[in-house]
Amino acid sequence: MLINCVAYQEGKKLKDISIEEISDYLTKPDCFVWVALKDAELAELEKMREEFDFHALAAEDAWHSHQRPKIEEYGDSIFAAMHLVEMDGDQLQVGEVDVFVGVNYVLSVRNRSLQGFLGVRSRCEREPHLLSQGAGFVLYALMDAVVDRYFPVLDALETELENIEEHIFVKGSALSNIERLYVLKHKIMTLKHAVAPLMEDAGKLHRGRVPKICINTQEYFRDVYDHLNHINTSIDTIRDTIGTAIQVNLSMVTIEESEVTKRLAAWAGIFAIATAFAGIWGMNFEVMPELRWKYGYPAALTAITLICGILYLRFKKAGWL
Repeated sequence: MLINCVAYQEGKKLKDISIEEISDYLTKPDCFVWVALKDAELAELEKMREEFDFHALAAEDAWHSHQRPKIEEYGDSIFAAMHLVEMDGDQLQVGEVDVFVGVNYVLSVRNRSLQGFLGVRSRCEREPHLLSQGAGFVLYALMDAVVDRYFPVLDALETELENIEEHIFVKGSALSNIERLYVLKHKIMTLKHAVAPLMEDAGKLHRGRVPKICINTQEYFRDVYDHLNHINTSIDTIRDTIGTAIQVNLSMVTIEESEVTKRLAAWAGIFAIATAFAGIWGMNFEVMPELRWKYGYPAALTAITLICGILYLRFKKAGWL
């Protein structure tokens, strides 16, 4: 679905144009066309390829979607695939935006995402002195918007980790904490898969042999790289904390099981004394004087109760009961 198709010249918006008019504006000096599509069909991508003549492999990647985040150079054009990570309640929703960039055009194709980039277009149009740098600045603006959307997700995951940490030492919650930590770890890895590959490729746009389209915007891409590096470092820190929290919870499970074992052992010891006395006096040998003693039965019960009581107090003092 076509979102918008606009022609710009020297950083200023000329007009909204139709797809059929694109080729006319591509030939004008200092002019470029910015087209935005959402959940594009194959026929739409083929039509855009006819207009902009970008590489067939890039078009194939955009059509199949579900790409690994990457930035690839095809001659004088660039193809960028980025993941759009958004919070949907307690779950992460992963979309994708594919951006085709040439000397005089920008085509963005957004898939499986509800958040658009109209704000990015408005921001660029408010800064014509920056937009005059051409398609390279638009690529930066789109990348910057995608990366900025990672920060709220990162904050939400950090908050979720803090909430779990508050319950680590709550008795009986260790197993549920471990389950929540593994769910959180999966979310962190989803964000990691969006950030790490993009960070690696973003370095190509501000250092070394920079693509011609990005020469005038190297410092902007360095800023994007710094943000990605910061997010990636935070992700690694959260992963380490999750690993530590899982180990602590496993230790809490072991401790809780040890407490149960000690209680069972203590009660087993107490009842073992009663069983031993009952077993001895239950043998019914005639030569046992206790069997014919008038006070034998109450004396036996008193002895069993007294010894079991003493053991109970000792185990209680030792913290086993």
